[in-house]
Parts: sequence; structure tokens; C-alpha cells
Amino acid sequence: MTKLDDAFHVYDTTLRDGAQREGISYSVEDKLTIAKLLDGYGVAFIEGGWPGALPKDTEFFARMAAGEVELKTAKLVAFGATRKAGIKADEDPQVKALVDSKAPVITLVAKSDIWHVEQALKTTGAENLAMISETVSYLTGVGRRVFVDFEHFFDGYKHDSNYGVEAVKAAVQAGADVAVLCDTNGGMLPSGISEIVAEVINRTGARIGIHCQDDTGCAIANSIAAIEAGATHVQCTANGYGERTGNADLFVVVPNIELKLGKQVLPQGALRETLRVSHAIAEIANLPPNTHQPYAGVSSFAHKAGLHASALKVNYDLYNHIDATLVGNDMRVLVTEMAGRASVELKGRELGYDLANNPDAINKVVDVVKSLEAKGWSFEAADASFELLLQNALNGDGYKKFSVESWRTTTEQREDGQVTSEATVKLLVNGERIISTGEGNGPVNALDNAFRSALVQRFPQLESLDLVDYKVRILDGGAGTGAVTRVLIETAEGKHRWTTVGVHENVIAASWLALEDAINYGLLTK
Repeated sequence: MTKLDDAFHVYDTTLRDGAQREGISYSVEDKLTIAKLLDGYGVAFIEGGWPGALPKDTEFFARMAAGEVELKTAKLVAFGATRKAGIKADEDPQVKALVDSKAPVITLVAKSDIWHVEQALKTTGAENLAMISETVSYLTGVGRRVFVDFEHFFDGYKHDSNYGVEAVKAAVQAGADVAVLCDTNGGMLPSGISEIVAEVINRTGARIGIHCQDDTGCAIANSIAAIEAGATHVQCTANGYGERTGNADLFVVVPNIELKLGKQVLPQGALRETLRVSHAIAEIANLPPNTHQPYAGVSSFAHKAGLHASALKVNYDLYNHIDATLVGNDMRVLVTEMAGRASVELKGRELGYDLANNPDAINKVVDVVKSLEAKGWSFEAADASFELLLQNALNGDGYKKFSVESWRTTTEQREDGQVTSEATVKLLVNGERIISTGEGNGPVNALDNAFRSALVQRFPQLESLDLVDYKVRILDGGAGTGAVTRVLIETAEGKHRWTTVGVHENVIAASWLALEDAINYGLLTK
């Protein structure tokens, strides 16, 4: 196991708190895979869930104890509550389940808000302090390292700061390593977090952690504020997943700590895994990655304005706050109607074309892009179509291996209610006229099948291409069924994917234009 400096803890709660996000339901296999990903990222602690309370979590800990996932950096944490009021810690079944989980670290959730103690727990302040102290003592006595999450700490501190401090002291004096202050309702702002964290450290001398929800949109900022005020343990979830509006995002908080605060909290080189691990966990959660997520979002280092591009030609740092590769990302230049010569030159360089000494080609591409985008085309998400524009500006139509004579589609509803489509395409390849037909479950599918059938004998490399996504957008909704439509088609060959665009008043024609670009690009790159 790689040992991280214990001076600062990055603690992940994706498998428990993150799983409370609406729409997420991890299987045990999912949890095992995510644990392996988080360990590879280098977090110090992975909270696996609440054994004894949820069958899936109990199974997860059993399989972890059996060695199904060997943690190389992180320590596994079991989560549970302090003993119930009126019984001994060693007689409480859920405390026993924490021990039976065999997790080396246990995080207890405890009340520190006197209102919650009296109204939710329906017990006294003194009994709650005893529940904290006796549970921590019991668990440390059987060899477990203990953290205590103080639920609703900041709200409670405003009601009765002295009681919050007494709760922290009770935990620490009983042997807890860290007292974690939780903004459970997510209502705090950074200035309030800073003030209270500093006061609690001053009044208790305890090691303080921070756990923030995002209900004010400040979970990340609040976490950083707490760290700057002296907290040395931060709890996060992957991609900010969590109940209601979520938690502090692990993949933003950690880069901020390392790159902005100058504290190394992951193993050397692990920060470069930020984008990969973020997207891998999103895939398991069956949620699309947040394209505009700081650091890990594909748009977080994307530049559209021509002014930016002009400066970036001179110095990458002028419009980027860090080197994108530090978090496994990359800078991109988006080519739109806002593009100038610098944008096209930089985008060409990104795609492997040196246009610096070809001003005529640059000017031609700029003019074409601006003209097409005025008609509804968009090349931001269609790099393959843009690269074909570059090819045309540099070489004319010389890159094309076929020309289109005509195409047509028909759609028929049969007597049994089945709807089928048929397409015919007529192409010219090296002077040879080829006519091909294809059927499909819709006109675009039929066109795709007919198109491939016409070309695959001449270009067998097309056999491995798959149409994997198809998006249609209505550009002028007021025109109803006569509206201009934009079609984006994503094509894949193994792990290589590319997107092409087509625009037309006829949605099938728009689809054909995107399909034609997709095939041309596939032949160009093969």
C-alpha cells in the first residue's frame, strides 16, 4: 500500500453520500469497480457505505474483506451511527455491524445540534455526548481508527456554539482522530465556514475535517475556505454526486488543493488521471459527464472567441489558468462564426495541419465557416466535418474517393402495422457507376445501409465503422415541420470516434450530408 502523508486527508464518500443522488443506484459490482478507480486516483480514504443498514453495503464489505479489490493507496471506511440512546455501545447491533465489516476505519455520524438532539433523537444533550464518547471509546478499543461526522454542525453552532464544541471535545477525548464539521443542509457561504472552522480549532485544539453539501452552489468554495482556515481532512464525492444538489466535487476540490493551494495530497502523477477517472465513474453511474465541469469537463479548456485564439498563438498561458494536461485534459479551439484567422490556424494545428504559411487557405476556411454558420451549421462538436473543410481548402475535392449521383428513400407502413424504409444510392467510384439499395428501421438507417453496401467491396475498411449516435435539432421552431434541421452523427471505429454535421430544411437531406461527411472522413483517416 502506498502511504500518503497523514498530514492531510482526501476522503471520498461517493459510494454512500454520492449514491444518494436521484437517479443513481449502484450494484455491488459497480461499487467494487468505483472503489478500484478511486484507489487508483490516490484518495486516502474510501467510504464504502453503511454495513448492517443496507444489504448491498454489507455484501460490499464482505467482498472487500475477501480481497476482491486490493486497495493500494486508500483505506476502506465503514459508515454508521453512534449507539442508540439508553443502550451500551457493545450491545448495539449496528455498532456490531461496523466491527463485523472488518473495515480498518469507521466514520460515525453524530448529532452536534442541540435542536436535533432534543427534537430528532428525542434525548438529552448529556446522553448524546455519552453516546458519542462511549461509541468512539468502544471502537478504538477494538482496534479501529475513528472519524466522527458532526451532522448539521454549522446550523447547530449558530443555535448553541458551546454544545457544538462540547460534542467535538467528547469525540476527540474518547480517541477520535478527526472531528468532521458537516454543512448538512448546504446553506453556508465561505465566509461563515472560515469563521466557524477557525473558532472550533481555536476552542478545541482538535483535528478538523469538512463535509459540504452544494445547496447554495458553494460546496467546493466552502471546502476550500475550511482548508484555508485550518481543516486538514476534506470529504468529497466523484463529480459532486449526492443528495439534492450534490456534494463538493472530488475532481475539482483535489486539483484546487494541489494546483492552487500547493499541497500534494495524491501520489505523484495521479492528478493526471482526473479526467479519466471522472468520466469512468460517470459511465458507471449511467450519467453523462458534465461537459462544463471545472478541470475534468471537455469544455473546461475550450476557447471560442477569436480574441482568445489570437492570444493563445502567442502564449498558451494567456487564456488558461493551468496547463490542461496536468489533469489529463487538453486545450481545444472551437471554430464558429466568431472564429478569426487565429482560431482556424490553432484548430488546424490541433488536428495536425500546419496552416501558418498558408493564409489563403485560412481565409477560405474562415469565409466558409462564417457563411455556413449563418445558415445554421455548427462545427463546435463536429471536428470531422471541419477537417474536411480544411482538406477542401488545401486540396479541393482531391480527398474524396467517390462522388454522389443521387439518393432516395421510401417509407412504407404495411398491412400488419410494420413500418419499414428502403433507400437507393447511386455513386461514382473511379468512373464506375454503382447502384445499391438497403433497408432499415427508418430512412436514415436505410440510407446508411445502402451507402455502406455500395462502397464496402471497394473499401473494405468501412466494414468496421459503426454509426453510434444520431442527434437532430430544430433550428427555427416557429417554422413547424418546415423548419431547418441540424443533424449530428457520431461514427466509431473501435475507440476512435468522430462527429459530422449536416443542415437542411429536409431532415433526411441533413442526415445524408452528415452521413456523407462521416464516410468521407472514415476513408480519409483510414
